[in-house]
Amino acid sequence: MAATTVTDSGGVRIITEVIPATDPRAAQLASGSRPPAHAASSFQVRGFRKAQPKALGTIHIFTGIIHVCFGIILTVSEYGTPSIPVASGVFFWLGLLLLVSGSLLVESEKRDNISLVKTCCVVNVGVILSTLVATLVHTTAITRNIPGCDTNMLYQLRAEWCFNAGNKVLSNGLDCMFVIFCLLEFCAAVAALAFGYDALKQHNYTRMVRGGAGAGAGPIAAQSP
Repeated sequence: MAATTVTDSGGVRIITEVIPATDPRAAQLASGSRPPAHAASSFQVRGFRKAQPKALGTIHIFTGIIHVCFGIILTVSEYGTPSIPVASGVFFWLGLLLLVSGSLLVESEKRDNISLVKTCCVVNVGVILSTLVATLVHTTAITRNIPGCDTNMLYQLRAEWCFNAGNKVLSNGLDCMFVIFCLLEFCAAVAALAFGYDALKQHNYTRMVRGGAGAGAGPIAAQSP
């Protein structure tokens, strides 16, 4: 007869069953005691895919392209008197980071690779921090005058475009648009990081077999929900 014991320890329930070596189940346990490594990896990747990484990646790629394109246009148009966002290069380093993050997220939808999920988590931590910095840069630009229009002297001459209120409205509109993009990118990165971290913490049911001279033991350990 097989003897079964149940032990609860630290939120983990361990069920131990001792069966005779002559029992047919002993051979089955011995042959199936080690599940393939890719099975656990695939289980974790499926948990990460609940976040719809392809959709999140598409958001990052789309906004990344917008950042880079506007960065090129504004850098050329503001040559000589760059605004704070242009001078900081935020359009380029954030745009490139978003393109990398988006590509990794889209690729994780196609491959069962837990290392790819880990890489996505690391890159999205960078995206979260970068979007916070970019938001600060754009909000600071909104509170400042148009580049080249700041005067330190009372009767210092200013350029003609400084007297056109429409230029400041256009500049503020662009900065507000990029603040909204940064918030969207931040939310997408947080979602990817949250689901990725949760997937990496998941534990499969693990079967452990210990063979002896006269009996085989097959405890099954599982994390309680």
